Parts: sequence; C-alpha cells; structure tokens
Amino acid sequence: MYTSLQNVKQAISVERKLIDYLRTYIDHELERLEDIKHKDLYKGPATAMVNPLVAFTLIKRLHSEWLNVVYSNEAPENLQLRSSFEEEEADLPKVEDLQGAAKGLMRLQDVYALQVSSLVRGRFQRVTNGEPFDVYMPAVSVPLSGDDCFLVGKVAYEQEDYYHSVQWLEESVRLFRGAGGEWSPENEGTLEDALDHLAFSHFKFQTGNVSYALSLSQELLHHPMNGRVLQNVEKYEKLLVAAGPPRGNGLRRPSSRYLRTRDTYERLCQIQGSQRTHFANPQLFCDYFANDNPALMLMPARREVLSLQPYVVLYHNFITDAEAEDVKRLAQPGLRRSVVAAGEKQATADYRISKAWLKGSSQSIVGKLDQRISLLTGLNVKHPYGEYLQVVNYGIGGHYEPHFDHATSPSSPVFKLKTGNRVATFMIYLSPVEAGGSTAFIYANFSVPVKAAIFWWNLRRNGDGDDDTLHAGCPVLIGDKWPVANKWIHEYGQEFQHRCSLNPEE
Repeated sequence: MYTSLQNVKQAISVERKLIDYLRTYIDHELERLEDIKHKDLYKGPATAMVNPLVAFTLIKRLHSEWLNVVYSNEAPENLQLRSSFEEEEADLPKVEDLQGAAKGLMRLQDVYALQVSSLVRGRFQRVTNGEPFDVYMPAVSVPLSGDDCFLVGKVAYEQEDYYHSVQWLEESVRLFRGAGGEWSPENEGTLEDALDHLAFSHFKFQTGNVSYALSLSQELLHHPMNGRVLQNVEKYEKLLVAAGPPRGNGLRRPSSRYLRTRDTYERLCQIQGSQRTHFANPQLFCDYFANDNPALMLMPARREVLSLQPYVVLYHNFITDAEAEDVKRLAQPGLRRSVVAAGEKQATADYRISKAWLKGSSQSIVGKLDQRISLLTGLNVKHPYGEYLQVVNYGIGGHYEPHFDHATSPSSPVFKLKTGNRVATFMIYLSPVEAGGSTAFIYANFSVPVKAAIFWWNLRRNGDGDDDTLHAGCPVLIGDKWPVANKWIHEYGQEFQHRCSLNPEE
C-alpha cells in the first residue's frame, strides 16, 4: 500500500467504515451504560427502594447482571473493572437474596391479587368487576424486562410452582419476542430458555395443556437447542394422540398450610383496615385516655377502641418521629434473620425477615417507651415480666403468617423466662407505609392499618388463650415497614394490675 498514494487514499474510506462501526458500537454501549446507571433511582434511593419492583431489579443487577457484564466474553480486557468488582463482592446479594426477592414479588401478587401483566409495566393493578384497578400509583417505578420475568418464573419453576411459573414465563416470552430475541451480556436468560421452561410448566401444571407445550417446543426447534427439546416434542405428540383434547382446568394456586385462613387473610390485607361494617359498631369509641394515672392527666393518650372481642386498642401519636429514628438507629446493628417456634426448637423463617432485641436503662429511649407502655396499660413491663423490645424490619413481600403471640404448647420457648405466658401485646409502628402492611385479625374479621401503636390481650382472665387473637402481618406493598417494635408482657408480675377470674368469658 505504501508504494501507491492511490491505495492510501482508498484506505481512508476503509477507516471511515471502521469509525462508523465503532460509533455504532459506542452508541450501543452508551445505551447499556445509561440503563445500568438508573439515574432516576439514585437521585433518591430511599424513596425508590420502597417500591418492591425497584428493590427487586436492584438486587438482580447486583447479583447477576453486573457479574455477567464484568466477566463477559465480549470484554475480557476489563481486568481493572474485575479487580474492583471483586473488592465489593462480599457485600453483594447472594443467590438466596435474589430468590427471596422473587418469592416476595409472587407473594405480593397473590395477597393483593395483582396482575402480572401490570407488574411488568411497573404498575400495581388488580381486576375489579372486569376492569383493571390501580391499587396504588407509585412515585418511582420501573418496568420489568424479559430477563427479570424469566428469573421470577425460574424461581417458581425450580420449586415446582407451575401456577406462578406459567404466568411469569408467559410475560418473559412476550418481552423477549418483542425485543426480537436480542440478547444482552447482562442477561441471565434467553428467549430459548424462557420457551423451554414455559413449555414444561404448561405440561406439568394442572391445565394439562400438552398442545400448547408442544407448540412452544416446536417454536424452540427454530433456535439452537439440545436433544432434549426434540425428545419433548415427540413425547408431547404421543401424549396428545393418547389423551385427546386438553383438560383445561385453568390456573389454580398451589395449596398452603394456611389454606383454611388464606382467603380471609388476603381479603383483610386488601381492604387495608377500611372495613366499615366492623367499625359501625356503636360500642366502639374514641377518647382521651389517662388510665386514672396522674402522669397522663395533662397529656392523655388519644385512644381508639377498635374491637371489644378481642379487645384491641389503637393509640394515636404514641411515639414521635425523633424517637422512632432513635429506635431504628439502635436496632440496625443487631438485625438478624428471624426465627419462629417449631415445636420445642426454633427454625429460620422465610417470611419474617429480620429482628433485633433492645434493652436499655430508664433514661434511654427504650426505657422511656417501656414507661409509656406501663402508664397506658397499667401493667408491669420490666424484664422478665415483659420481654425486651423486639424490633422487626420487613423486606420485599415481608409478612407474618397467621399466628398467636401467646404460647399454645407447654414446650414453647415463650416459657423460658419462667414468667408464664404472654398475657398482652403492645405493637408500635415506627414508620408509616404508603400501601399494605396492615395487621389482620383473622377470626375477628378486621384489619388495622399501619398507625401509631396497638394493644391487645392475648389471654382471657382465667389464663386460657383467646383464639380470636389469631393475627397476621400483611406484606407491605409500597413503603418501608421499618421497623415494627413488639413488647410482649407476661402473666407473672401482673397479679395486682390484671387480676385473674374463673369466668371463661372474661
């Protein structure tokens, strides 16, 4: 080339083409970079993270998308980026976090009857009277990608929960098709993966939709595949000949150990404490309450009696914002994943999220709250007659299944303090939420929205447990139920404050 200027001039056109190729590549990379930055989210991360869709996509990015980008075969020269990434690796979400976040989304879908098609668009809608209805319009939202939906569907698939896998994988396939099957380095799944999982989900699920499973598998034949897909096609074709038309039973939710109370629980969660017929009872009232205590005469509590059986009271403005922040600050270092009673032992719970136990002197914020609780209830709440303040932080879809606070078995850990059973519960909400998070009293058929503090008796005066106190914590839809503080008060130490009775009705 150097022997002819004409050839050198021709080389200019070649470089122009290369520059155009490079410009196109850079434009694509800039688009990916903008997507990774998510500028709107980081302008106000505290606000954004109260949206479970935003929180889920953040966990997914940190667990798998960044990993796929940093170690992509398309960028093997990223040694400095890889080194920096490995320095932060210990603080990144684990696979358990990603699976838990996906399960949390499915729980919100179920409890609030949300349409998966609306969640994919970043909205929270359910169908009411045949029309989509916005349960809540979040200030910050984000649509889900085909890969996001694939991950949720895959988590359900691996648990053999084909009810959820079918719905999420349907959306994944639709979104992947809409993108022309284009693959990005940060993606975990592909259109082929989604089709494969969806076909088998339809085959395994109660719909018995073998013909649709066959159709999806036949579509897979047009993509690079493994031999198993061809075997599946042959299997489905034989099944169709033998079984005839599909059964068509429709999608049904999987069974649950709480199936007997599930419908009531979910209905109470959906109404979020707005049950008018319950609160129309003329015996319920609001007042300024001093409990005949001189310390409350000048500043009585704003009391609202929510229920007479069981006896449940709401105390408005029980705690100030500054006090709530102090409790959060104290609890943060000690938060540990929650455990629940499992016979005589305790087991890790996959639904309660995290908790911490706080104890303090009479001058500390914890001591002041204990004193305030004692003034309102007239009970002795000092340890061991009252347990240390338990602070709970809810995560994505975090909730409590229906349960009693009092022990129902003589071997319960509740009796370790040797101060009897839990006679009463005082629950303090330390932050408001935008939607969801109510406390549902299942048998009593009402729910309490996230407000101030609530108190109820767990035991009747003869020492028997009150079955009407069966309650559950609804998952937070939008907001940070961070935290809730529980004070459990025991029987012993209350002999003169809350006298016994042989009447089983008291």
